[in-house]
Amino acid sequence: MAQELATLAQKTADRLAEQRVGAVVAALAEDTVEIRGSGRTGADHGGAPGPDTLFEIGSVTKPFTALALARLASGGTVGLDEPLGDLLPDGTTVPSRDGSRITLRHLATHTSGLPRLPRGMLLQALLRPTKPDPYADCTAEALLSGLARTRLGAAPGKRFRYSNLGAGLLGLALARRAGTDYEALITREICAPLGMTDTLVTVDGARAERSAQGHSARRRPVEPWDLADLAGAGALRSTATDLVAFVRAQIDGGPEGLSEAIRLSRSVEHRTSRFAWVHLGWMAHRLHPRQGGHLQIWHNGGTGGFSSFVGFDPEKRVAVIALGNTQRPVDRPAFDLLRTLQKEHG
Repeated sequence: MAQELATLAQKTADRLAEQRVGAVVAALAEDTVEIRGSGRTGADHGGAPGPDTLFEIGSVTKPFTALALARLASGGTVGLDEPLGDLLPDGTTVPSRDGSRITLRHLATHTSGLPRLPRGMLLQALLRPTKPDPYADCTAEALLSGLARTRLGAAPGKRFRYSNLGAGLLGLALARRAGTDYEALITREICAPLGMTDTLVTVDGARAERSAQGHSARRRPVEPWDLADLAGAGALRSTATDLVAFVRAQIDGGPEGLSEAIRLSRSVEHRTSRFAWVHLGWMAHRLHPRQGGHLQIWHNGGTGGFSSFVGFDPEKRVAVIALGNTQRPVDRPAFDLLRTLQKEHG
């Protein structure tokens, strides 16, 4: 099985590297995992990317933020249905609609009614299209000030509407309740229990030398993103090795203390169609019976210079992680590999 997995992972990494500067792919089936890289890291210290190369993972950060919510909720620190306003500074105005208030559950399932981006950000992007990090000005003060002037597109809980703003506010609110910052919260609640030492917001020292350089879709080097206080929406950096540990916990249940949170995160469902739904932090769908009827739970991500994908099937115990250091989605080859693993381990 190991040789077969290694071959599939390498073929997918090579396929991704054809149109990207570099890529790393991890393929997991039951207790076997193979990680392969292709192309270049693009950094001065160069070489091919591998299991311990750090990438910006963009919105793959959101399952971490949602799992932190489940962890704090299972421990009684917060409630899933606690209003967002209860975790923010006194005097903060949080929009509501039709008498419904935004809760933490709504933020983690993209059903808050909030827009995709913070108020005024789209205009800023149009006025300054070459700005290296469009989220750099998303300080807590700016986010909460804009929130007070934001109108909801639907009553909370009614409709799925993907929102970076909502996920970022969730991370900000959870860190505030926990009395720490977002990075320390994720380290304490998720990374430390799983032995993940390379999943973080701020990269320095030796890790900087293991970091890939981000590139635009035209393969030109770009500046990194940090997302300021919207970190919960997409600020994490990670490696294929760490993400394997994260997804293995999703499949196997994780260590004591985290397992309850994982169960809670997946017990929450908001249907978006007959075949698709969202959990806390994860997208999910079941393929049509003609495609095998397999379950796929996943999230993708993208920043100015990186793209990412994590997908798994807890029923077949298979998973795929794909990381690229180019602003070009890795989803299609990653989904293709996931379907291949599902067929072969059905």
